[in-house]
Amino acid sequence: MLEKIDQQWLKSFHCVYENNSFKRAAEFLSLPTSNISRHIALLEERLKVRLFDRTTRRITPTEAGEQLYLRTQPLLDKLNNALEEITQHSHEVIGQLRVLMPDSPTLAQAVVSFCAKHPSISLCCDTSISPKEDLLDGFDVVLSFHRGKLSDNNWIAKEIKRWPSAVVASPTLIQSYPYLFKITDLNHVPCISSLSALNGIPWIFKDTKGELITQKVHSSFKVNSGYLAKLGALTDLGFAILPIEFCCEEIEIGSLKIVELEYKPEDLVLYAFYASRKHVAKKIPMFIEHLQHQ
Repeated sequence: MLEKIDQQWLKSFHCVYENNSFKRAAEFLSLPTSNISRHIALLEERLKVRLFDRTTRRITPTEAGEQLYLRTQPLLDKLNNALEEITQHSHEVIGQLRVLMPDSPTLAQAVVSFCAKHPSISLCCDTSISPKEDLLDGFDVVLSFHRGKLSDNNWIAKEIKRWPSAVVASPTLIQSYPYLFKITDLNHVPCISSLSALNGIPWIFKDTKGELITQKVHSSFKVNSGYLAKLGALTDLGFAILPIEFCCEEIEIGSLKIVELEYKPEDLVLYAFYASRKHVAKKIPMFIEHLQHQ
């Protein structure tokens, strides 16, 4: 019987069972939904038993489906564990690596150097500074900038780099608003905020205990680019929160000045997100480790 069953059919069956959805199983396995449906149909045909009851709103496993899952799950786990153990002994990183990341020259250089170091990797890379939740399942690793607390999701987050930040502005603009002492004053002065990245307009500060404070600001210049934000600040268009490392030259020559308030801005952090699974392909932690060292 075993030689008549394709392992992919069982993999699709387990994924549908665990997600209660053909669509979510297809997203998890990066396959068309039609392929998943065909795998289940072929498995049912070969076993001569119905595995799922389907309605327009939901699917539920039959008694035979429950029994098949419970009997085969430990076996597939053991097989997967054995294959993973063997893979760990290999120094070669292989396979397709699907990455979603901001369009950053520094990140691009790190990705290229990783691919040059591991020529057996096949890279598929898309760029977005503010990826939507429904896009994440199509990628192995998602790189994204965040400031403040991360939202809850099923992805594991690894910190790649952290940048201390400051509120900065041109000397001319600072002279125009001499009363700026507290973060609440930011609601009455022109500010440069992100359009959709970093959750848009609210700025995030931290007190002396590390507690986060959100402050709304007045902004008519919203951009998803650190370069545009810095250029806007240099051109007197508003106050901006920028990583100090990104504008240290301008601060040194005096074209930008740090605005001291009662609270400091929260750090800007680059995270790598990847799916929470029991076994993670070796290429993913190797890629993340490479980014951290770069």
